[in-house]
Amino acid sequence: MFMTCAGWRARTRLAVAGVTLGALVAAAPAVSAGTLGGRAAAGASGPVAGTANGAVRGLANGAVDEFLGIPYAAPPVGALRWRPPQPAAGWSGVRDATRFAPHCPQSPSPFGQASTSEDCLFLNVFTPGRQEAGPPRPVMVWIHGGALVTGESNDYDPAKLVAEGVTVVTINYRLGALGFLAHPALADANGQSGDYGLEDQQAALRWVQRNIAGFGGNPHDVTIFGESAGGLSTLSQVASPQARGLFDRAIVESGSYSLTQASLTSAEAAGEAFAARAGCASQTASCLRSLPVSTILADQNAAGYTPNINSEVLPETLKTAFATGDFNRVPIINGTNRDEWRLFVALSELEGSPVTASNYQSMISGTLGVPAAVAAVIAAKYPLTAFPSPSVALGAVGTDAIFACPALTIDQSVSRFVPTFGYEFNDENAPELFLPPVSFPYGAAHASEIQYLMDLPMAAFPGTPSAPQQRLATTMKGYWTNFAKRGFPASFGTPFWPPFNDLTQKMQSLAPPAPRTETDFAGTRNCAFWTALEAG
Repeated sequence: MFMTCAGWRARTRLAVAGVTLGALVAAAPAVSAGTLGGRAAAGASGPVAGTANGAVRGLANGAVDEFLGIPYAAPPVGALRWRPPQPAAGWSGVRDATRFAPHCPQSPSPFGQASTSEDCLFLNVFTPGRQEAGPPRPVMVWIHGGALVTGESNDYDPAKLVAEGVTVVTINYRLGALGFLAHPALADANGQSGDYGLEDQQAALRWVQRNIAGFGGNPHDVTIFGESAGGLSTLSQVASPQARGLFDRAIVESGSYSLTQASLTSAEAAGEAFAARAGCASQTASCLRSLPVSTILADQNAAGYTPNINSEVLPETLKTAFATGDFNRVPIINGTNRDEWRLFVALSELEGSPVTASNYQSMISGTLGVPAAVAAVIAAKYPLTAFPSPSVALGAVGTDAIFACPALTIDQSVSRFVPTFGYEFNDENAPELFLPPVSFPYGAAHASEIQYLMDLPMAAFPGTPSAPQQRLATTMKGYWTNFAKRGFPASFGTPFWPPFNDLTQKMQSLAPPAPRTETDFAGTRNCAFWTALEAG
């Protein structure tokens, strides 16, 4: 017997940035609050929209109207730290919404800008300019990734999605221990704690329901989408009874890595260990709420967080909810990237721990949290002779075990209840925007598909897509926005994307220049092997 797949996924807690980043952190680019996104403040002539809390004035950026830094909840500070989000205060007059507001506390990394501001529950609205009259538009709400410890809304420019006729909302939410710490002293009247970041996301979705019509959006046509920890968050909202009715469709990009959540008891035990590290030997809420942000960042789990079981937010594991049909039944796109784990292998190499022939099996053990005997079985299934380098071999192991086969499990479960569309992003020459070159090709690594949907203005290593890649990007933007508009990704002018069912297991291979349908995902990803290994 060995640690289950659920166990090793919980251990890795990976999304983007789930590794100690060493010198890469020091090299992360700094961005000042006044220049985020390179946008200048607009004058009094910018577009104005009304919200339930007051009017906001944004800026016209070409064909897109942008309303930045709108509060959707009260600052979660003082007595509101580690509590569900509370309503934002209103204001008189017209609030300036031409600059991004502070994002949630985190240490610097290649995947997020440093912040110590707990006053961070803001969102941004990007919508076709007012000259684009017409019926209310579908709304897409983006939940950023970053291992639930890093990332921010202003890293993503959705203008190219907006050009397809949708309104896009990007959000901040509490991260790290501030967003996902469970602790008995923080429990509510029902004995529940943790998952505050998920509740922030729900508060943002309730803001959309109340206010998006004022920006030309349709509150009855909302799609949530996110990548990595944002994809896991999207899955969590699909499973959360508290999110029922807040959205109509869901798109999950590389979010399948943690389908079995920690129990409340286990999560609260981890919270008590955090409190002790942070200097709260008393284990009291008052001590925890008085901790400096810098102390919390220093003592939280740098490898990342995952949600915990919480009867109010997540009453059961994602795996159980999807298998039993006990989830918010909306159409779903769910997919992974062909070479997900190569990003994390690269991070290890950049920190001075490359994969070699001699340490290959021990690296498998460390990646998956399995004993040496099981690592030997895995290494025999993924022999070094079958790969151009040990790094690529470990990348295949991590991709299949942690992302690909769990994604297939999701597809098999939810397709019994809702229209489901599976994909694999397969551009093996996708530019790597976050990390410098390493000794092996990144391939279609974790997070590499985002640039095909949105611009990433903060990326440290911007790339230039080829003409075939630009064609793929056009098709992908069409797929995502068609799904938001009609619940079906394909349309006239795009390659057909069939729904997933467990009999044929058809998925869309997103490769340049034009996607095609594939039926051999389970075989190429060795999912029968991983299922048998887990059962053994």
